[in-house]
Amino acid sequence: MSRPDVIVAGGGIGGLGAALALARQGLGVRLLERAPAFGEAGAGIQLAPNCTRILDHYGLLREAERLGVLPTSMVMRDAVDGVALTRLDLGDLGNRYGHPYLVIHRSDLHGLLLRACERAGADLVTGARVDSYGNTAGGARVTLASGESLEAGLVIAADGLHSAARELLIGDRPVSSAYVAYRGTVPAGHPRARAADPREVAVHVGPGCHFVHYGLRGGELLNQVAVFESPAALAGEEDRGGPGELDAAFAGTCGSVRDGLPFMRRDRRWRMFDRDPVMDWVHGRIVLLGDAAHPPLQYIAQGAVMAVEDGWVLGEHAARNRAAGGAVDWDAALAAYEAVRPEHCRRVLTASRAWGELWHLGGPARERRNTLLRARDTYDYSFTDWLYGPTALFPDEEPEMFTPIPLSPAEPGPPARPA
Repeated sequence: MSRPDVIVAGGGIGGLGAALALARQGLGVRLLERAPAFGEAGAGIQLAPNCTRILDHYGLLREAERLGVLPTSMVMRDAVDGVALTRLDLGDLGNRYGHPYLVIHRSDLHGLLLRACERAGADLVTGARVDSYGNTAGGARVTLASGESLEAGLVIAADGLHSAARELLIGDRPVSSAYVAYRGTVPAGHPRARAADPREVAVHVGPGCHFVHYGLRGGELLNQVAVFESPAALAGEEDRGGPGELDAAFAGTCGSVRDGLPFMRRDRRWRMFDRDPVMDWVHGRIVLLGDAAHPPLQYIAQGAVMAVEDGWVLGEHAARNRAAGGAVDWDAALAAYEAVRPEHCRRVLTASRAWGELWHLGGPARERRNTLLRARDTYDYSFTDWLYGPTALFPDEEPEMFTPIPLSPAEPGPPARPA
């Protein structure tokens, strides 16, 4: 295509999801990826029903299920004593929302979306780093590191946490949480993996740290994530979260958590950043999407989900604002997109921060949290209905959020039996 309808800058999950949503509408889409080849780092990723619903709409859910695991339950435990605090029955949850809760390797989800983009006819270009963005009389342009300029009716900046477009258009900076993550996988045949249920998403929450594990690739791997608050980060040091800090952070946790630490990759760690919510994602014919618009902390597992939702919503509004001759009224489509997505994602970003604080409590506050969580009924969905239902296309479809429960002083309940 000489001049595409849409240029997408960024070939991660958000960029591929947007390219797929628009290419499926018959639009000419060119996606620009800065790396010399497509790929995705990381390990496991959780996809709640508000994402698997969209994958089903694209005809991709069965493939995703074959590549991943459909867990039966999610269990939160205290990382200090191993006591089970609360549980979700994920089979019942899937029935409630009409689509399953799925865990999948990030690279498998990325590959699934990449293949779908190829089938849909998107023009996928690697080795094309976008250095700058600008609006034109009839659309927008990007300028590549090579000096080449490309134009389209719409430019989608899906260029991640450190987005060049966001730097240009908004000018804020990522916010460091001072937390650091280590990741690792264990083969299914190893005693460590056999000791865990691969169909359970397990979250151990402790003072200043948490540990997550669940199965991947049909149970062939046990995915593990260890996250902790780095003292070096709190002190303002650049070299933060080293292996020594990892071991110290989890020294007071139960044996089932400590037993997983030797299987973490110690040569790589991830700093945990998000950004303050912003409501202005549309700048002329340049629009932010995915982590460029709303990078969250990971505590409610909605980062990639929100990016997939962004692309679906934008694709739906492009279809609703398309003339008989095929031209899209991008101004109307972008106005509809911006009317609904920033507010939803603001809620997710702020809820993620609050949930992370709740996970990492110590002292008496930890005991009060544990008392509240143990009192929760397994089938109480008051804290998930606002999130896991159908993705809103219009503001009046956005459900009310949950009603917070104050973490007021309360006598700790009787100790539960260790899980």
